[in-house]
Amino acid sequence: MIGIIGKKIGMTQIFAQDNSQIGITAIQAGPCPILMVKDKNIQLGFDLVDEKKLKKPQAGLFKKLKIAPQNIIRDVSKETDIEYKVGDELKVDLFAEGDFVDISGISIGKGFAGGMKRWHWKGGPRTHGSTSHRRVGSIGSSTTPGRVYKGHHMPGHMGNKNVTIQNLKVIKVDLEKNLLLVEGGVPGHKNGYLVITKALKKRPKNKAVKK
Repeated sequence: MIGIIGKKIGMTQIFAQDNSQIGITAIQAGPCPILMVKDKNIQLGFDLVDEKKLKKPQAGLFKKLKIAPQNIIRDVSKETDIEYKVGDELKVDLFAEGDFVDISGISIGKGFAGGMKRWHWKGGPRTHGSTSHRRVGSIGSSTTPGRVYKGHHMPGHMGNKNVTIQNLKVIKVDLEKNLLLVEGGVPGHKNGYLVITKALKKRPKNKAVKK
């Protein structure tokens, strides 16, 4: 579905009509100029960057398109009933209050993590002289199959993966400030880049929020 590129600003909270707190994430979304129109996708740019920081082929491309250099370039699906042109801008008014969106981003890297943290293992016995409280333990049999199955849950690198959170409700859209407020958390750290698209699924309506 059609979407836009944004940057995570941070989190805050608002109050519903029953005075319960709702955590929201503030996102700087757009404006995103269209750099290329393909058969099924359009290529968007986001976040202005100094031309000196670009490689010569990239800088030459933006000069040819007569578009200010962009730091982030992403492809998003386009809607078939809309005609897109290179140079047009997609802004945050692509969404409206009450819409549902899917947000993709790179999760925060945790470095090397043990199995209990990475896969939520229960852990070994804590009494009777056991020394295997947090250890891996046996990972395979000796004869059949005589090897370790692929995909076995083991300690290793955690985080720093592309993650998509579905069906986040749009709380507020501020076109003047290019600001999008969505309910709940989104992947990544502060100032991390995100791709916001219209939701493919839909969940029941949430609590009404005071304006």
